[in-house]
Amino acid sequence: MQNKCKRVSTEQIKTLMQKVPDAEIITRMSAIFQALQSDTRLKILFLLRHKEMCVCELEEELEVTQSAVSHGLRTLRQLDLVRVRREGKFTVYYIADEHVRTLIEMCLEHVEEKA
Repeated sequence: MQNKCKRVSTEQIKTLMQKVPDAEIITRMSAIFQALQSDTRLKILFLLRHKEMCVCELEEELEVTQSAVSHGLRTLRQLDLVRVRREGKFTVYYIADEHVRTLIEMCLEHVEEKA
């Protein structure tokens, strides 16, 4: 494909394209951003970034059904945004790692900056 714009050379574009992650990584990133389009899933992440919680606690705080919370958690777990562990009879959910916490906090800062 010929570069019609003269600002960036074809060689510069090729160099830049080498910095773009491969298709598998782009697909995984896209899935994360799609998951964040849900108000319920975002609220779950905001709550979990402050405190580990079980489904019943999330259900109560968010005032949504247990089914909605479970569905949201399942999606977040599949994308490794949240993790789970057993504590006796409870299943406790928590943010997977600092990358997830940083992603949420940076997005919040960005949105609040423009408000």
